This record gives sequence, structure tokens and C-alpha cells, in this order.
Amino acid sequence: MRVTGYRALTTRQSWGRPIGDANGAFPDGHVEVPLVVLETDEGVTGVGLGSHVELDSVFAAVVGEDPRAVTALYDRMLRRTFKAGHAGAVFGTIGAIDTALWDIKAQLAGEPLWRLLGGRDRTVLAYASGLDLDLSDDELVEVYRTYAERGIRAAKLKGGLDVEEDRRRLTLVRAVLADAGGGTRPGLMLDANESWTRKQAVRHVHELEQSLDLIWVEEPVRRWDAEGLAAVGRGVRASVATGENLTGLEQFRPLLAVGAVDIVQTAAVWGVTHFLRVAALAHAHDLPVSPIGTTPVGLLHAATCVPNHIASELQDLVPPAGLRLDLTVEDGAFVLGDSPGLGISLDEETIAAIDRRHGVPPTGPHVRPAGAGHRLVPNPVRSAPDGADPDAPVDGRR
Repeated sequence: MRVTGYRALTTRQSWGRPIGDANGAFPDGHVEVPLVVLETDEGVTGVGLGSHVELDSVFAAVVGEDPRAVTALYDRMLRRTFKAGHAGAVFGTIGAIDTALWDIKAQLAGEPLWRLLGGRDRTVLAYASGLDLDLSDDELVEVYRTYAERGIRAAKLKGGLDVEEDRRRLTLVRAVLADAGGGTRPGLMLDANESWTRKQAVRHVHELEQSLDLIWVEEPVRRWDAEGLAAVGRGVRASVATGENLTGLEQFRPLLAVGAVDIVQTAAVWGVTHFLRVAALAHAHDLPVSPIGTTPVGLLHAATCVPNHIASELQDLVPPAGLRLDLTVEDGAFVLGDSPGLGISLDEETIAAIDRRHGVPPTGPHVRPAGAGHRLVPNPVRSAPDGADPDAPVDGRR
């Protein structure tokens, strides 16, 4: 069997409500989702969600190769891109192809990937993550009530712009989860998305901890700031979580070396092999690992076979358009099915019919606003209207 080609598709996640974080929002709740379908000469195809950046160059490392040699091909892709650099979006392309290769390998074995990787239990503990900073209080309560109906008892909220607003919103969600759990104490996390300086992070979290018990604070400072992350960890009770935007073990090493991370994270778009290697590195430091992503199917399968998985992020309960997943969410966990491979089925006609004329919005969570981490007082900067200057303050004054 040989890899012969690929199809690059782009579908859409439609949340039906605004989604956003401290950096901005998508008011219409639409997010483009690129994916790669890997083809073989025997008609078996694999699906991976990730980037399309430098796709031809990365694909050249696997074309003509046996797809079952997944980890060797992963390293071959890294070698193919080492001069230009395999970090960032290119790492997402590697991750998409890597996940598609694992999908093929498990299909050929006639097993779901979780079984092929050595998992014993098909259930993967979940926590809710609504990308919820732009919701009203009523909307916030309703969203987390929906998660709670699936047995979810832990939640991660977006925040970081105003401590009292964060306190109120966390308290509301705590009440929703506690009520659904019959009074069971829920778990709460806060994600600042790199919006603070070191001192801002410590001061903000310390204020919250006067009335709330946080399991972790996520990305309190910049992802590469090993000393800053360690300083935040020393200054607050909550654990420090980071890693979703780190691409490659070499980016984790300096953080782990200084004890800067308590919860090691990795994003679904970086692929299965990356997750397995990060999980092993974290385990060597006696640290838990936690996958994140809107559709983290590959990492959910992989999480079943690592000893240090703590919980996986559950974002939208509805998959992207044109994707059907062989998994359910019940009793507070993802429950993986028995379909060979990842259990992803595609409706390419539905995907092809999506209107993409508007492209990627000029502002939103993907754009770091001017002044992030350098505000004297709380300033809830939100996304500018289409076509507006994303660096202009919301009231139009400089």
C-alpha cells in the first residue's frame, strides 16, 4: 500500500452564537475548519484536521510511502521542513497528515484507533469550554446548563479583562454545575489567552482566589515565557496550564526545565504523534496532560493509552458541517465508538456547498490586540466591525 494523493477541504464550525476570548470575538460564531483527506492506491482514505499551509511541501515527505509507517513518516515530515521551520501553521499541516495516517493505519487493522494504540477504556473524561466571553449572563447560564445535562462537572471560562466580571461569570457557572450535580463541588478554570503580564496575572488570579477555587489558570502570560509562567505559578494557588500553542518538544523543554507548567496541554491540530510524545515528556516530569480543540478526535483516541491524561476539552457539542463522528458525550465523558480508524465520516457535498466568500475575519480571537498585557485599568477590547482598524480602541479614540 502506498500514499498517492490528498484532497484539501475546508468546512465550517457554526456555533449559533458569538464566540470569543480576551483578544476578540467572532460575532457570527462561524469558524473555518481546514482538513486533509489522504488517499492511497488501495482506496482507503484517512482524515486529519489541521492546516493547509505548505501542504504540497509537507505531502512530498509521505507520497509513495506505506501509510502504516506513521511515526517514521512524522519524523520525515519534520526533516522535510526543518530549514524553513516546522513551527506554527506548518506544524498544523504536519499534524493533519499525521492524524490521517493514523486513521488509515487503524482502518487497515480493522480497529478503532483507541484500541490500536493500546487503550483499555473508550471513555475520556471531559470538561466544558464554551469560548464564552461575549455571552450575556443569561446566555452563559444556558450554554453551561446544556453541558451539565451531559454530565459535565468542570468548566473553563474565557476571561482576563476584568476581575469582577470574571468572578461573577465563574460564580454563575459554578452554580449551574453544582445544581446539576446535586451539590457536588464543580471544577473551574480560567483561560486568559496570553493577555496579561506576570504581575497582572498574579494580581488578577489572587483576587479571584479570595472567593473561588480555580483548578488552573490557562496561558496567563506569553506561551514562551518560561520564567513568567513559573513566577505566576509561585504567586497563585491555581495550577498553570499551557502548551496548546507550542509546536514541537523543543518548545516544551525550557518550560519544563524551570517548573513553569503544572498542566501540559497540546492542541488537536498538531496531531496524534505530537500528543503521544508530549504526553511521554510530561509523564517523565510527573505532570498531567490535557488535549484541547474544537474537534479533538485524534487526541481523544490517543488519550486512552497514556497514563497521565487528566481531562479533554469539550467545546461545541455539534461537529463541523459535513462531519459525522462515531462518539457521544455522556456522563461527563467522551465515549468513543467501534468504527475502524478515527470514526470520522465525511459528506463532501455539504462541505463543498459552504459559502466562503467572506474569508477569515480581520479581527477576532486569532488577532492579538494592541496593548494586550499593557493596560493600566480593565479595558474589555472587543472585535472591531468588519473593515475597521483592529488596533483602534472601541470608542474610536487614540
